[in-house]
Amino acid sequence: MRETGLKATKILIPNVEDYSAWACIACDQFTSEKEYWDKLKEVVGDKKSTLNLTLPEIYLEDDVDNRIKKINANIKEYLSGGVFKTLEKGFVLTVRSTPFVKRRIGLVGAVDLEKYEYAKNSDSLVRATEGTIEERIPPRLKIRKDADVEFPHVMVLFDDEKREITEKLYENRASLKKLYDFELNMGGGHIEGYFVPEDDIEEKFSALLDTERLVAKYGREDKFAFAVGDGNHSLATAKTHWNNVKKTLNEEQKQTHPARCALVEYVNVYDEGIYFEPIFRYVFGVDKEKFLKSFEGVDGGKMRVYADKKIENRNGQNGLPNGIRAVDEFIKQYIEENGGGVDYVHGESNLFKLVDERDDAVGILFEKLDKGELFKYVSKNGAFPRKTFSMGEGVEKRYYLEGRRITND
Repeated sequence: MRETGLKATKILIPNVEDYSAWACIACDQFTSEKEYWDKLKEVVGDKKSTLNLTLPEIYLEDDVDNRIKKINANIKEYLSGGVFKTLEKGFVLTVRSTPFVKRRIGLVGAVDLEKYEYAKNSDSLVRATEGTIEERIPPRLKIRKDADVEFPHVMVLFDDEKREITEKLYENRASLKKLYDFELNMGGGHIEGYFVPEDDIEEKFSALLDTERLVAKYGREDKFAFAVGDGNHSLATAKTHWNNVKKTLNEEQKQTHPARCALVEYVNVYDEGIYFEPIFRYVFGVDKEKFLKSFEGVDGGKMRVYADKKIENRNGQNGLPNGIRAVDEFIKQYIEENGGGVDYVHGESNLFKLVDERDDAVGILFEKLDKGELFKYVSKNGAFPRKTFSMGEGVEKRYYLEGRRITND
């Protein structure tokens, strides 16, 4: 059997009455919308929740060290207080509906971090799909280095055009033990979960690395099993943490230490619930007229510029990756020279709302990426520029639900 990096593992699920309060959206969402997080705090109240175990990035400038200490203390309290129950070694099949898609099927399991690299031109079994910004790792590492449990929002894609793995599990879900079935808070839709025994799952994924198949798809025998679709920086943080931990271990310990793996959700790129949305640029705190004037000469490819409640269509010569790269380079230089800030926003309506609320803001919108081209592009060219695409809208992002020990009991 060919190695892929996918692993069965013991997964923690909540032992609580209110799953809707427990599960909360990924920390890197709604980073310019404090009202979302204020409302979520009201929804959760004093109930057991992953909101108490994770650090939303909107609070990264707000007494971070004390927040992290509290998070790790909460994790220990939950562990000792029976808030978790541990499943047998295996996987969790997830079935998610959202306001935008009827169904998205995923498989929660572990990934071997020794098989993952996030360098742009990596040829590892598991690869990043976007550029990794090293300075984004330390704040996340502060949380992980002393945490006993991880809660993933990482979604890892696999290239199964015949839909023979997770879709088959979904078809046979009646034979699996149901773990949960509830409405997600804050308009996130509905989710069900089923326990999947180890059985032959790893073997099924191994078949995707058949040499003849790889050559036919990518033009060469590229051992490329998984592409990180969401949560690139979180998985890069897990990798950095593991690199630090393994320095303290002997060879035997390195094989079994729980920090060697990270919990993720595996999703078929061809799943009907997967669609790629561009991530827009929200530039604020600038002289709008000066910014727009300077921006006229930038070839961002096919894009739109939003300001003063008007949209301007622009058609440059650059393709999608190079166009985004040119825009990002311009924004970075402009802010360095003139001041201002930039945020990365999912969804047109969210972007328009943010821009309309200020007199010093501009929105830049890109075209969609064809999801069927993702693996072929990354195989040939390496990772896309950071924040090129998002899998769906903000409310469709993975909610923190399952967990996994990353320290020895």
